[in-house]
Amino acid sequence: MATKVKKAAKKAAPKKAAKKAVKKAVKKAPAKKKKSARKPNAAFMAPLSVSPALGDVIGGKALPRTEIIKKIWDYIKKNKLQDNKNRRMINADAKLKVLFAGKAQVSMFDLAKIVSKHVK
Repeated sequence: MATKVKKAAKKAAPKKAAKKAVKKAVKKAPAKKKKSARKPNAAFMAPLSVSPALGDVIGGKALPRTEIIKKIWDYIKKNKLQDNKNRRMINADAKLKVLFAGKAQVSMFDLAKIVSKHVK
């Protein structure tokens, strides 16, 4: 019986060594991913000309789409136009009502669709 125990111990040792080798290989893989850096998409950075209705809200100069959305949100927060009960809805004031095609309230998820109609 003693010989069977020794054989079992000998079989277990190589398995542990194999697991250590696998762990080392896994640790080396993420190091390769850090070398490749993401580049921003140039299409998002391209300045777009805005319509006169959108220009009243954010200013008349050409801006990238990301900056246009930021400026609209700054305007909404500055004038407290976000609905108090349902924070996803934006209440329109006189300037935004023209932008929102006469609607008194729009969803924040529709904001990108509305902006796309007012830029070139």
